[in-house]
Amino acid sequence: MNNGDLATRHRLLATRRAFLIAGAGGLAALFVLPAASAIPRVANPWPVLAAVQEHLFPAEPGAPGAREIRALAYLQGVLSDPAGDREEQDFILKGVDWLEGLCRQRHRASFVDLDPLRREGVLREVAGTEKGENWLATLLLYLCEALLCDPVYGGNPDGVGWAWLRHQPGYPRPTPDKRHGALK
Repeated sequence: MNNGDLATRHRLLATRRAFLIAGAGGLAALFVLPAASAIPRVANPWPVLAAVQEHLFPAEPGAPGAREIRALAYLQGVLSDPAGDREEQDFILKGVDWLEGLCRQRHRASFVDLDPLRREGVLREVAGTEKGENWLATLLLYLCEALLCDPVYGGNPDGVGWAWLRHQPGYPRPTPDKRHGALK
C-alpha cells in the first residue's frame, strides 16, 4: 500500500469511527427511492450486509472489525430467529434492497463492487434519510451486540471483543442450553 492509499484509508477510518462515536445522530428524511414494491428483492443479501458491516466497523491494527467479531453470523442468527421481531427483520432485508437500488442507480454496480470512497458516499446518502438512518442505526446496534455478546450467541468468538475492550465477563456464563431463547 503506498502512502497515498494509506492516507486515504486512515482518513476513511477516522471518518467512520467519528460516525460511530456520534451515534449516527443528526440525520433526517426518507430513502428517496421508488416504493418498496418497485424495488427488486436481492436474492442473496449476505454479501451486501457483510460489506456494509465491514465498512461501518473495519478492523484496525490491534482492534477487531466486523469480520473478526463474526458480526454477519450474529446478524444471520437474529434474522433467522422465529421469535424475533418480524417487522425489524424485514426492515433490515428491505434496507439491503434499497441500498442496492441506490447503488445501481448512482453507480450501476452493487455495493459489494464499489470502492471504499463510493461506499462511503452511498452510505452517507442513505444516512441522510430517516429510514436510512434507522436502517444504519439498526445495523450498528447489531454490530455492537456482536462485539459485546457472549460467544454462545454467535458473535465475539473467543471473547475477541471483550479482550479488545479489556472487559472481564461475569460468571456464570451461559451455556448453549441455558442461553436466552433456549430456555422455556
